[in-house]
Amino acid sequence: MTEEMTNVQSEALAQLIKDLGIDTLEKDKQNELIIKMTEVLLKRIFLETMEKLGESGREEYEKMSEGEIEPEQIEAFFKDKISNYDEMVQQIIEEFRAEMMATNN
Repeated sequence: MTEEMTNVQSEALAQLIKDLGIDTLEKDKQNELIIKMTEVLLKRIFLETMEKLGESGREEYEKMSEGEIEPEQIEAFFKDKISNYDEMVQQIIEEFRAEMMATNN
């Protein structure tokens, strides 16, 4: 997975930050929590993506990631190999959001 988040992921994270009240914290604390949440979210998306790709898809991804490659190319690869990639990512984001909201209440 790339370090870059798609617009959908970024927007979902921005909304979650507001919903959890993180945007009212000090900047240092905000940044710390945002970094941690982003890492967890990206890790979950990556793990689910790798699982859905299967062994041959993972091998192809590993070969791709050894060279110079743009984030858009990787995302296009995932979308090509995983028919409902965007929906899968959105579902992971929603599950993460629900977990965060539950722990916040």
